[in-house]
Formats: sequence, C-alpha cells, structure tokens
Amino acid sequence: MIPVKKEGIILEKTVLGFENEGVLNPAVISSGGFIHLFYRAVSKGNYSSIGYCKLDTALSVAERHESPLLFPQFDYESRGMEDPRITLIDGLYYMTYTAYDGINALGALAVSKDLVSWEKLGIIAPMITYTEFSRLAESKAIINEKYLRYNEHRHIKENEGRTLLLWDKNIIFFPRRVNDKLCFLHRVRPDIQIVAVNNLQELTTDFWQNYFLHLEECIVLAPKYKHEVSYIGGGCPPIETEHGWLLIYHGVHDTVKGYVYTACAALLDLQNPQQEIARLPYALFKPEFEWELKGEVNNVCFPTGAIIEGDKLYIYYGAADERIACASVSLSELLQELLLNTKKDDK
Repeated sequence: MIPVKKEGIILEKTVLGFENEGVLNPAVISSGGFIHLFYRAVSKGNYSSIGYCKLDTALSVAERHESPLLFPQFDYESRGMEDPRITLIDGLYYMTYTAYDGINALGALAVSKDLVSWEKLGIIAPMITYTEFSRLAESKAIINEKYLRYNEHRHIKENEGRTLLLWDKNIIFFPRRVNDKLCFLHRVRPDIQIVAVNNLQELTTDFWQNYFLHLEECIVLAPKYKHEVSYIGGGCPPIETEHGWLLIYHGVHDTVKGYVYTACAALLDLQNPQQEIARLPYALFKPEFEWELKGEVNNVCFPTGAIIEGDKLYIYYGAADERIACASVSLSELLQELLLNTKKDDK
C-alpha cells in the first residue's frame, strides 16, 4: 500500500455565527502565489454558506474572512450552499456546489474571473423526478437496483407541497476542455457519471431526457471494492498527468456503526475520460484519527480539493463533517501504484 501522510487539521469551526457548527469540504485552487480555500461553513440548523481563507503554504493559513464569501440568495439554495469544488477553464473560474432548498439537493454553478466577484448561474443538474428518471433509464437496460434504493425517496413524491427531485450532487468540472468539450463529473447514487457538452446552454430538459435514456454509456466508475461497496462520488477535480486523469474520489461502505467515507484513487483516459484505466483496490486513506472518527458525522474522510507542489500531492478533505484536514502523498508513487492496478489486469 502506498504511504500517505496525514498532515493534520488545517481549519476548525469558530464562534462566528455562519460557521459555529462546522467547516468542511473545501474547494481548493492555487493562484497568485497563494492557495485559496472556499469551504462549506455550517451554522446552527444546518444552514451552509461558503467561507474563504487563504494559505501561504500548503498547511499554513495566512488570512481568513470573518463572514461568508457566498451565501444563499435564491429559493433553490435557501437552506444552503454545500461542498464546493473549483476549476479554472479558459480564464474563468468554475465553482460548483450543491444547492439545497430543504427538500432537494442539486448541483449548481457560479463563475468568476478573479476569485472575488461571483456570478451564480443556477442549477445545472437535471431537475427530474425519480419516477421519470427511472422510466428513462430503464427503457433500454435494467439499471443497478441501488439506483432505486438510494433515490426513490421512500416512495414520497412531494414534501411541504414541493416535488421531490432526483438528487444529483458532486458536479466537478475537468480543468480544460477535452476534445473541445466542457466535461464534468456528477453523481446520481451509486455511481459517478460524466457529461460532455459544447456549452452549458445545451443542458436542457431534452438533453437530460436523452442522457438518461443512455445512462449506462455515461457511467465512469461504479462501486467495485469493499471500501466503496455502498456507493461512490466525485472528490477533487481531475488532475492531468502523463498517464491519464488522476481522480481522487470518495468511496462509502456500510458498517454496523453507519457509513464510513474514504478517499480513493483512479486513473481515467486523457482523451476519453469515460474510460477507466486503473483504480486502487484499497482506500488511499480512511478515518483513523479522533478528528476523523468523531464529529458532526462520524467516520468521514471526504476529499474535495488538491494541489501539487513538486512531487507532493496535497489532498484537502472534510474530517467527520466538522473540520478541514490535509493528507499528502508522492504523486509519482501514487501513479506508479495505480499503473500496477490497471483495469486490464483485473481478475
């Protein structure tokens, strides 16, 4: 197994009202000689906004705002902006997050040219009921029964007078166009799927209906090993390497004490990122320290951002849904280990 160093806690909650329940799951990007963290800040009642801090080294906080950078403004995000991820594409920063209205949790997008002023573009995930999703996805093939188990909302179709929609979270853009297309990962449990479009205006109702008619063709990764047997989801934005797109994602398995969230690693083909090249057969790292084992949600390592310094890959993650921590690993050693576990070598 490849050695991973737990660097420890980077950020903890404060007494400030917007983040007095927890800080977690940061979007991370390097720019202007600093590392910028846009993190989920949770206040009492589980209301989330996006906080901001700046690091002058991978592990040292230089500046931290005392108010949220982004906060709910529209009905679709009225109960929170959760779990942001960030990429830079063609000079524009794309920050995706989960917009939660108290009933539905759907991927949304904000964009910026300077990391300061942000324009919210709204929900880009499909706004579709599970019934319609199931009808479309099963029209050509039988889908994994876990799609039913995780998405049927206990057969409830409305709550508080509002329609319950298919939850679609963990939208994460690739950091450049692939074959001239904008590509992003998303997650309808239990798998990770991919979308490729010329522009975001293509994401219409008709697009998503046709997409779900061909759902099997859009699945990038499905649960495979014990540590991810329940479901998986996107983690950090894909990292381009000579061997493929390095994907740090999260895997979940159920235990008698509840779900355990781990950080996992895979390689996707550079030209066809829908194609899996390799995957670690074990978790890259898992909850082991008190600050990962005990918190708002126990047993959670939830990776959402990464940076590279030399040969070292720093992975930032939510620890027990209450604090932000960092782990590091040799990038070359990780890639070497992945290449020892290529898909064609599967038994």
